[in-house]
Amino acid sequence: MAVVYIGDRSVGKTCLAIELANPQNDYVQVSASEYESFKFDLYFGKDGKKIEQTREFNSRELEVHVRLPSGDKTLSIDWIDTPGEIWRKTWQVKNTDDWNNFLKTVRQSQGILLILEPYRDMVNPDVDRKKFITKQQWRNRFKRWINFFIDECSNARRLAICLNKADLFCDIKEESERLQYKPSGSTLTWDERYNYVLRKYFKPIQKDIQQLTRNNYNLSVSCFITTIYNRKLLELPWIYLGAYLN
Repeated sequence: MAVVYIGDRSVGKTCLAIELANPQNDYVQVSASEYESFKFDLYFGKDGKKIEQTREFNSRELEVHVRLPSGDKTLSIDWIDTPGEIWRKTWQVKNTDDWNNFLKTVRQSQGILLILEPYRDMVNPDVDRKKFITKQQWRNRFKRWINFFIDECSNARRLAICLNKADLFCDIKEESERLQYKPSGSTLTWDERYNYVLRKYFKPIQKDIQQLTRNNYNLSVSCFITTIYNRKLLELPWIYLGAYLN
């Protein structure tokens, strides 16, 4: 089943993918020959120079294996890195092939995993808040994604929205114990996890998410918090997609 892995620039997509490939996993495993080799390939280009922020369209393919009580599932992932300029009409006209390939991929995908970063007022006081956008900017960016999903993603059935860098805005140990997946019977259902995370961490865009589901009745949305420092939280959105996509 096809899943697209996308998000704004500098939200931590590469770090999440690398940590997901860590052989010390619970229920989710990435097909990568060697963990260290995988890390090198993602951090460095073919010329051996460190990869900076995405300045051009780039795509990769991954296979993610999810272990479920009903059996193993394999998710075929199209991981798309995009420059911020991709939303500008001038960029789309100038880079027609990249834009059309992007649209083709997302239109065919059953699942979408969207990575967001926290806004300025959300992160802990000891963090340099100037590195993060304001709440209003955060809302504006998300509305851009909402419009895109409504216009271009009518075939999608599951959308997992991940607020990344959870270690900067909550007690990840406490939250992982509350939200963790247990095959033998978790304390929370998927709907209960969604409602808890939505109300606690996504409140500024809760109405926007509701707008999305009203415009696409076939699309089910769930919200997650993720971080590279907690495996339970890291794996949850992938388990969710594996559990519900055919």
